[in-house]
Amino acid sequence: MTFAKGLPLDGVTVVALEHAVAAPLATRHLADLGARVVKVERPDGGDFARGYDRTVHGMASHFVWLNRGKESITLDLKTAEGRAVLAQLVAGADVFVQNLAPGAAARLGFGSAALRERDPRLITVDMSGYGSTGPYRDKRAYDMLIQCEAGLASVTGPAEQAVKTGVPTSDIAAGMYALSATMAALVGRAGSGEGAAIEISMFEATAEWLGYQLYYTQGSGVSPGRAGLSHPSLAPYDAYPTADDRLVLIGVQNDREWARFAAGFLDRPELADDPLWATNVVRARRRRVVDALVGGRTATMTVEEVIARLDGLGIASARLNEVGDLLGHPQLAARDRWRPVATPVGEVRGLLPPFGFAGVELPMGPVPALGEHTEDVLAALGYGPERIAALRAAGAL
Repeated sequence: MTFAKGLPLDGVTVVALEHAVAAPLATRHLADLGARVVKVERPDGGDFARGYDRTVHGMASHFVWLNRGKESITLDLKTAEGRAVLAQLVAGADVFVQNLAPGAAARLGFGSAALRERDPRLITVDMSGYGSTGPYRDKRAYDMLIQCEAGLASVTGPAEQAVKTGVPTSDIAAGMYALSATMAALVGRAGSGEGAAIEISMFEATAEWLGYQLYYTQGSGVSPGRAGLSHPSLAPYDAYPTADDRLVLIGVQNDREWARFAAGFLDRPELADDPLWATNVVRARRRRVVDALVGGRTATMTVEEVIARLDGLGIASARLNEVGDLLGHPQLAARDRWRPVATPVGEVRGLLPPFGFAGVELPMGPVPALGEHTEDVLAALGYGPERIAALRAAGAL
């Protein structure tokens, strides 16, 4: 697939009044696809994700992950001058994304309704914890809190301990829905000429990701609870010990696979037809017995021996890797997924976006320093040196 201008979103301008994870993830992907993304930050420290840690040559790992390819401009939106600059930026934008506290953007004069009344072609994306209405609209919302409120933590972790997921799942869910909705709105606008007002709630995005657990509970009246690395409906489907003190993950999805697994791995072909073993419904009810049999077999082999045997049988398996193992993973290396990314403190490696287009190299733009592009952006808006100096004197920058 090729694009007339090289990248899918060439010519699209996004203005983002954003912080933390959800909105920056959505706009980073838009930048990866070729959009110009102008990130508006506070002069007193900017996006607070800049201060989460100092692990990437002195920069925060969250910020490096989420903000490559963007232009950073600092504006104090408490000043009339700062708001005037933002209004000019939005007037020239295709998309305006914000994830301030509920109602904050509207109080500053940048609510979706007002913006789209002035420019019906504008696509606005309002992101929040719980949405703009309802009894929870004003609650503070962070990823861990949303995971718990939406029930995700209730199905995550071992039976004895509820835990949040190891990545900010609620933030990522909201960011990905914001991305897909924005792309749909851009496609729709190309035909109709009309923009759109999009609203994304972390809570609702997470509730959607509860998926089968939600319908399982609705149908059965029983919450599936926490199953660790196992699966509440499938067996064998868990982590099993190996002779070299590793864990190997094995997943048998259906009874045809079980027949191959029983004969080729367990050396027990008779279990394919035994009524106490033959169907997944029965195996799931007898999970402890099934796991004991499988674990007894894997414990006699190294993890690599188990993987090789199961690959030969066409049975799903994986190693329980650490994040450090991912950095050197042979699959990423073989597919050439790493690219250099410039930052204000030196070059780092970054993963290409998961989406790809044949014949098109997606950009891996630099991570911006706080306010790095302020003067360039203002100059493009027609501000000369004297006006920029006046803005600084007024405390707007």
